[in-house]
Amino acid sequence: MEFIKPQNVNETLRALKKWGRKGLLVAGGTNVLPDLRARKISPEALIDISRLESLSFIKAEKGGIRIGALTPIAVIAASTILQKKAPILCEAARHLGNPLVRNRATLGGNLAKSSPAADTAVPLLALEAVVAVQGAGARKRRIPLDQFFLGPNRNALRAGEMIQEVSFPLPSPGSKMAYRKMGLRNAMAISVVSLGVLLDMRKGICRRIRIAFGAVAPKPIRIYQAENVLLGKEITPELLQACGTQAEKEISPITDIRAGAEYRRAMVSVLLQRVLSEALGMGT
Repeated sequence: MEFIKPQNVNETLRALKKWGRKGLLVAGGTNVLPDLRARKISPEALIDISRLESLSFIKAEKGGIRIGALTPIAVIAASTILQKKAPILCEAARHLGNPLVRNRATLGGNLAKSSPAADTAVPLLALEAVVAVQGAGARKRRIPLDQFFLGPNRNALRAGEMIQEVSFPLPSPGSKMAYRKMGLRNAMAISVVSLGVLLDMRKGICRRIRIAFGAVAPKPIRIYQAENVLLGKEITPELLQACGTQAEKEISPITDIRAGAEYRRAMVSVLLQRVLSEALGMGT
């Protein structure tokens, strides 16, 4: 196996073009190294991009926020910009792994792995994030995150492409946000169910609602029909129950070592109703 350490983005893209699917990017290594040890992957070249400082940033710009692909999860968790503008992303970052993992893992790596339980994917789906990717000699592509994930550990990246940044529009002032993660223990747990919600109420009417789930389908998902149950309406306990029931219909959970499919299905409805009730001050 060859080990390549490019000095900038252009060198990285040239290396990716040369090696194609036989080359593998590595930054924090929190996903790649365990897979190498377990012989789940066998690339012919490792391309180390851990020192590409130009891809590590969090910037608030007019109308939106941009985050570089190599921004460490720990930096996201502690970001004052994100705490003010997108606290659900900070919350999700704080629940990813342990302090050592958070210091090494990157946002781009978490999304590129494309696990159905990817911690940062859920809040970013609720925030309507877009992923910017590029390959050598090609124009940068912008892929809405709800189109980026294709299935378990599968995404829309083409051979020779890499994630460069993630961006999302600023939520409306007064928007309510919530993130919840259910695991088998308090720390270092892979999600049994994770939920991200963004809610905008005006004069008692739901004007905007975004609901995203992780670990309950082959990929992190938005549940659009459940959102439509609430959109444009005054939210009542009965409507929340209908939203939870619809959410159960839109997911396709599996049974694994962490939980059964039916348990996940039930928890989706319970967790969603509880989080929305708390956000609206309606109790549980």
